[in-house]
Amino acid sequence: MPPQCGIETAVASMARSSHMLAFTELPGFIAREAASAGLEEVRMYLADRQQRILREVTGEGPDAHLGGRESRIDGTVAGLAYIRGEPVRIGSENRYWVPLLNGTERLGVLHAAPAGEPDFTAMGTLASMVGLLIVDKRSNSDAYARLIRVRPMSVSAEMQWTLMPPSTFSNDRVTISAATEPAYDNAGDAFDYALDGGGISLAMFDAMGHDNAAGLLATLAVGSYRNQRRMGTGLKDIPRGIEAILVEEWVRSRFTTALMCELDTATGVLSWVNCGHLPPVLIRGGRARELECEPSHPLGMDLGLPVTVCREPLEPEDRVLLYTDGITEARDSRGREFGLERFVDFILRNETSRLAVPETLRRLMQAVLIHHDGRLEDDATVLVCEWHG
Repeated sequence: MPPQCGIETAVASMARSSHMLAFTELPGFIAREAASAGLEEVRMYLADRQQRILREVTGEGPDAHLGGRESRIDGTVAGLAYIRGEPVRIGSENRYWVPLLNGTERLGVLHAAPAGEPDFTAMGTLASMVGLLIVDKRSNSDAYARLIRVRPMSVSAEMQWTLMPPSTFSNDRVTISAATEPAYDNAGDAFDYALDGGGISLAMFDAMGHDNAAGLLATLAVGSYRNQRRMGTGLKDIPRGIEAILVEEWVRSRFTTALMCELDTATGVLSWVNCGHLPPVLIRGGRARELECEPSHPLGMDLGLPVTVCREPLEPEDRVLLYTDGITEARDSRGREFGLERFVDFILRNETSRLAVPETLRRLMQAVLIHHDGRLEDDATVLVCEWHG
């Protein structure tokens, strides 16, 4: 039987037999099914929250959440498969690292040793199924949550990561990717996005404070934003709906800045409202400019300022950047800010290198952390939306 036929049979079996499995049962289950199709030594490795290491999923024993072997992403063959998003051979051996993806969200890598000649289509088919199983099982698994952490997480960050959508999404019209630091102590930053027919909704929030109350405020703001959006409230009126909830709860004592956008993926028209937030940045043809719009007041202050909806027609391959001030205001030991110019230049240079958006943001966050000696004093979050046309 050709390798691809064997894998397809195994994948069909996995689809039928996996409904009652827990996350910790996946490694053994996947290895057995893959072996029946001629793939040996199949092991799963998942990326940690900061995308610095790949940690093996063992699914065995009381310390299964600690994982097995580890491999750094930067400077390793396994990491190269993760970064490139394509299979990479291990030296001269007949063993490979294959990327694990949920759509375009990078989950980790799969180790596999074909019994005969490698069939990359077959290995890709297996990896696709494994990615689907990971996503299906991770939401109710503390073992998964612990496995992708390298240190304890604050309560506020716990709320934020549970709240926010997957860090990457892509289809034939748009690619969206986001990153946030500090991954284990994030307090008030939050991003959101959602699809609705031919439109994409995007939002960035930067809540006041650096404590658990900031996390609660951001959570309430995002929840209110989703509620308004799903009730069909127009973009111009969404801020008023969010503010009513925040004022009711916090009585004007706390606020959040916000940037809320809608992208018509058929026409490329971007519409947005700015509630005391930094303006979005448009990158086009190797150049960048801020998209100015008359801002309203931060949500929760209840100042009664008007809300202006601004619009910008995008061109194919344009990128729109939403970010919080923790990116640009990160300071080095001499007090020098990372700055908007350095931020935009970093994105442009990596665009020239034709790196995928998620990899660009992974490297950006590392650069921001290095600039700030490894520890940020404020949350730093960025979301990139690329319209394909």
